[in-house]
Amino acid sequence: MRGFAFFDLDHTILPHDTQALFCNFVLRRERWRTLLHLLFVPFALAKAFRLIPTLRAKRAFMGYLWGMEQGKLRRYAREFAHHSVLPWCYPEIMDAIEEHRAEGRVLVLNTASPNFYAESIAEALGFDHCVATKVQLTDPLSFHPRIRVNNKHEAKIDAMLDQVPGVAELSEEDRNDHCYAYSDSAADLPLLEFGRNGVLVHPSSMLATIGIRNEWTLMHPRRPYESKVGDMLAVVRQMLGLYPEKPKV
Repeated sequence: MRGFAFFDLDHTILPHDTQALFCNFVLRRERWRTLLHLLFVPFALAKAFRLIPTLRAKRAFMGYLWGMEQGKLRRYAREFAHHSVLPWCYPEIMDAIEEHRAEGRVLVLNTASPNFYAESIAEALGFDHCVATKVQLTDPLSFHPRIRVNNKHEAKIDAMLDQVPGVAELSEEDRNDHCYAYSDSAADLPLLEFGRNGVLVHPSSMLATIGIRNEWTLMHPRRPYESKVGDMLAVVRQMLGLYPEKPKV
């Protein structure tokens, strides 16, 4: 039995939200696209007042990519994975990935991030499989790209059972003895419970309590901000294309 290691992406492998980080990457190359955020403002306000669902706001946020050709988008995705994501990855998590690889486990990136760049990140990290939110791309891109599957909560498990060979055949014993799951979020409790051997990265107090009860591992790698407010300020800068693409050495 080879076993599996399942990894969430945002705030788990790296300390940032990759949707905002990818926006930062694109806007630093095409500054004029910052103006397209003005079209997102009404959706952001509606989401804040719970007038529209998260999925619709997620679609609207991608409006800054409006009119981009697919070829350029995919090139940006490959460059983003190597130029922006890899430098920000937690060294401790990268070490864990390499340990699981050396021990022969199948590496699965399981993320709610859009597949058009998540797949490039999985490839750059040397993962065996990528399960991500499926965005239906047009060429050029429409203002509100359709999302076929929003890969969150229990959907992450359903997608793995359907897409990753061997996962559906795992027995209870296999999951107890040969599977691991990494995440920072309580939204990933289905993934953590499926992997059985959970690893929590900067968990909230509530999630940490659950983790301690389940004898999961807790990790607190160094982050480039001190608090949730610092994280939010980083997101704002990223949405405006004003955030550094690599950590300061």
